[in-house]
Amino acid sequence: MKLNYKISSNGQPIIFLHGLFGNLDNLAILAREFAPYYQTIQIDLRNHGLSPWADDMDYQLMAHDVLALINQLGLKDIILVGHSMGGKVAMQLAKEAENLIAQVIILDIAPVTYYDDSHSKVFKAINAGLAVQAHDKAALNSIMSQYLNEATVQFLLKSYKSNKWLFNFKAIEQHYTDIRSWKEITPYRQPVLFIKGAQSDYIIEGYYSDILMQFPYAKIEGIEGAGHNVHFDKPKQVITLIKNWLT
Repeated sequence: MKLNYKISSNGQPIIFLHGLFGNLDNLAILAREFAPYYQTIQIDLRNHGLSPWADDMDYQLMAHDVLALINQLGLKDIILVGHSMGGKVAMQLAKEAENLIAQVIILDIAPVTYYDDSHSKVFKAINAGLAVQAHDKAALNSIMSQYLNEATVQFLLKSYKSNKWLFNFKAIEQHYTDIRSWKEITPYRQPVLFIKGAQSDYIIEGYYSDILMQFPYAKIEGIEGAGHNVHFDKPKQVITLIKNWLT
């Protein structure tokens, strides 16, 4: 699968991988900061943004999609930055293409299966819009606001262009169990930075043992006042942590 991507500048490559229902612009706030010093590559994962749609969707497939792009661009000595679902893709890719990866930074996700259905309201909101065949953003905003807070609605609507969703909602809904899940990997024995939002429950202390079992040289840093979208809530702190880690 040939993924859509945006590439800027020159130097050591940094690949940015977005989360569920997102697109390559979601981590733009980080990409802009590092573009003067690195080659930044922002990617639309399968079934998201302008990348192709497919019926199948799991972390091995998504990692192989990204690896195909890496090989196409001839990249090596890569820094991976992944948020949420994109963080799991980064973890899978680091293990499968270890010889090409120099650094890994994971934003607010752990290598575990999440059993809580944290996106149930999102599915209900989008399905409600589809049921009444709402097409313009104003109508969708009104319908989805009955299920979700304003910030979540606006985040989702960033992926609504020309009266259609840019993500493959049917495939995401069908494979949501695969997206929440995780197949334990053999230990990746290189340093990995995990950045967690202190107000998020995606990396709780109960998951530390899972992280260290699979990533024994991991460092876990928390950011106060940040939720799951830690890079959006506290961008300066995230950028500082990443810069310190890389240097």
